This record gives sequence, C-alpha cells and structure tokens, in this order.
Amino acid sequence: MGDIAREKRTENPEYPEQGTSRRRFLDYLLGTSAIATLGAIVYPIFRFMSPPQVIESTENSVVAAKLSEVPVNSGKIFKFGNKPGILVRTSAGELKALSAVCTHLECIVQYRPDTKQIWCACHNGQYNLSGKNIGGPPPRPLEEFKVNIRGDDVVVTRS
Repeated sequence: MGDIAREKRTENPEYPEQGTSRRRFLDYLLGTSAIATLGAIVYPIFRFMSPPQVIESTENSVVAAKLSEVPVNSGKIFKFGNKPGILVRTSAGELKALSAVCTHLECIVQYRPDTKQIWCACHNGQYNLSGKNIGGPPPRPLEEFKVNIRGDDVVVTRS
C-alpha cells in the first residue's frame, strides 16, 4: 500500500516535487530555529562579558558645596563628572579637594577628623590632606583638584 501512495505522489503532474519541497521547508524551519536559539543564548553571554561603554564627563569645573555646608575639620563627598570627589575643610579653615576614589581598589575614601587624614575603610589606606599615600596598600596619591570660592559656592576645577 505504501508503494501505491508513493507512485501516485510521483505521478501527479501538478506537484512533481511535493515531498521534496516540504522536506526542504521543514529543514529550513529547523535550521533557522536552531540558529535563532543559539543566538538567543550566545548574545546575552557576549553582552555580559563585554564591558559597557562609559563616556567620560567633560566637566572640568563643578560647584562642590556651599561654604556653609563644610564646617571646619570636616569633609564632604561631591560628584565630579562620573566619579566622586572629597572636599575637606582643615582645622585652619583651608579648603582642599581631592578625588574620593582610593588608588588601591577604587573604594570611596572619607575624611577622619580625629586623625586629620583621608582614610579608605576597605584596607586601611591612609592619605594626608595633600592626597599623598602615607599608609596602607594604596600605590599612588589621590588626584588633587583646584578650589575656588565664588560667593558662597565652593567651585572645584581639574588642575
């Protein structure tokens, strides 16, 4: 009985390659779905493994704080582009601005009024008020910024 059905299919003059075109269509569907599935698996992995494009801010100057917001012998973290900065008012009333990113493992530093130093809590990194590394594992000093006062605003500028 199977031979008769096969003969009728091949004898039909209207559809001579009916079985072959169905098979090609199914092969095409299976192939494209396999490629699409593979792409759906590989693409997120690739995007996760490649680092994002971070555009560096072109800001060279920023208002870090109001003068009244930074009391004597204290520090304040401010945003400078896409990285934080730290504004310190010394015991003598002088204002210093430095990068707030530790040069060891890029933790955020803070001002310690008891020791009058900038301190990284992650691995006990210590910097003096000029940004020089004086203790702990940090390999380089902090980047220092220029400080200007305009009225009540404290303006920090890249050197």
